[in-house]
Amino acid sequence: MQLEIRPDPAEVGRARRWARSRLAGSGIGDEEPLAETLILLVSELVTNAVVHTGCPAVLRLSLPGGTAEPSTVRLEVADTSDRAPVPRCAGDEATGGRGLALVDCLADRWGWSVEGAGKRIWCELDRCAAPAEAEADHGGTEERRGVEECRGAVPAEPEPAYGSLAYEVV
Repeated sequence: MQLEIRPDPAEVGRARRWARSRLAGSGIGDEEPLAETLILLVSELVTNAVVHTGCPAVLRLSLPGGTAEPSTVRLEVADTSDRAPVPRCAGDEATGGRGLALVDCLADRWGWSVEGAGKRIWCELDRCAAPAEAEADHGGTEERRGVEECRGAVPAEPEPAYGSLAYEVV
C-alpha cells in the first residue's frame, strides 16, 4: 500500500494518520510499541523528504498479516531528488538534524538506494522476534550500528556523537 506525498510540511501529519489506519487494519494496535516506533519513523522519513528535497514523494508500507508470528514491517519513502541522505551530528542545542540518527537507533535495519532519477530510503522493524543482526544498504556501504548499541550496549568501535536524541512530536 502506498500514499503520495506532496512537498508540504502538512503532509507529515497526513502520513502519520494514514499509517495509523493501515496498522489498525493489519492487527497492530496503537498500544503496541511497534506501532509507536513505526509512526515515529514515518514522521522522520516523510519530514526528511518534504523538508530536504522539496519534491513529491511516495510512502510505502508493507505490513504482515494479522498473525503474531515473527514478521517484518517495512517502510519506504521514495522521492525524485538525487541528493543522498546524510546523517548529521547535531549539537545539543540544535533543533533538527537527528532524523536519520533516530531511524538508525529505532529500526532493525535501514538503508537507501538509487531509484530512477531519485532514491528510496527504507527501514524495517521486526515484530515478535529477537533483534536481528544489523544489516543495511547505505548506498553500498555497511556502516550500520546494531539497535542494541542504541539501547546501552558498548559499541564495538568508536561512533560519532549524535548529541541528544531528543525529539519533538508535531
